[in-house]
Amino acid sequence: MTKPVMLSVYGAETMCASCVNMPAAKDTYEWLEAALKRKYPGQPFKMAYIDIDEPPNDEHIKNLVQKIRDDEYFYPLVLVEDKIVGEGNPRLQDIYIEMEKHGYTAVK
Repeated sequence: MTKPVMLSVYGAETMCASCVNMPAAKDTYEWLEAALKRKYPGQPFKMAYIDIDEPPNDEHIKNLVQKIRDDEYFYPLVLVEDKIVGEGNPRLQDIYIEMEKHGYTAVK
């Protein structure tokens, strides 16, 4: 691992129409952060929650937010670096696989 990877979770306060009975995006962000800290203790990573209703002034982020608004992606949308690894109800295993491609080692 050369540098901590960036995980981004895109979401909104309101639930998406197809996300009934699933956790809110902010809850997914917190759950994911806790799970990754347990799986990769002592291996730093960065996380960002991006509110699609108030995105930062960054062209790349705004383009992705527009795709979510246009229903190309469901939220919460999870990225490791710039690779989409989950949307709607992200699978932890898919996120682990991508983290390990970046040099993270799971603690059993």
